[in-house]
Formats: sequence, C-alpha cells, structure tokens
Amino acid sequence: MRVLKENDNILMGLMIGATFPVLGYFLIEMIFDFLTNKGLMDAVSAGTSAKRLRTLALMALCCNIIPIQFLNNRYNKATLKGVLIATFIYAGMWLINFGRELLYQG
Repeated sequence: MRVLKENDNILMGLMIGATFPVLGYFLIEMIFDFLTNKGLMDAVSAGTSAKRLRTLALMALCCNIIPIQFLNNRYNKATLKGVLIATFIYAGMWLINFGRELLYQG
C-alpha cells in the first residue's frame, strides 16, 4: 500500500478504512471455513452462529490496525484521520449490532 503525499487526504483514508475490514472479514471467514472443514475448529466454534459472526466482525475491524500503523509511521496524518473515522464508524455499527447482546446477558 503506497500512499503518496498528494493522496494524503481524509477521503483516501475513508476508502482505505472502509476496504480493509471488508477484505479482512472475507479472508478470516475463509480461514474459519477451511479450519471447520478440516475438523480443526469444531470444538472451538461449538457456540452459536451469532458468537461466530460477532467474532468475525470484531477481527475484521481489527484489520484496520495495519493501515493505521503504516500511515502513522509515514506521517500521513490526514489519511490516518480518515482511516480512524471509518474505524470508529465500523466500531459504532458493531456496538449497535452486538452491544445489547453483550451488555444485557442474563
């Protein structure tokens, strides 16, 4: 991922921040499916499918750590802000979808 100084703007960061979790979600889902098909993950993922979806979404959200660190080291502050905005939007969506389930178990 090469971000030039001319492309150091919030819109570029929003695009990067919106793309990485989606790609990460599909990659992690493929890995989970592969491990399940091989029989290596049956005991681990014996819980409900909601737990698996929640975990996949959270791991996909964490995929934004890679561009955040990269952009922070390159001093692309405007692009970094865009990635962080996208990350907070995704985190808010995750909290809206799964927060009630986590906070009010019982």
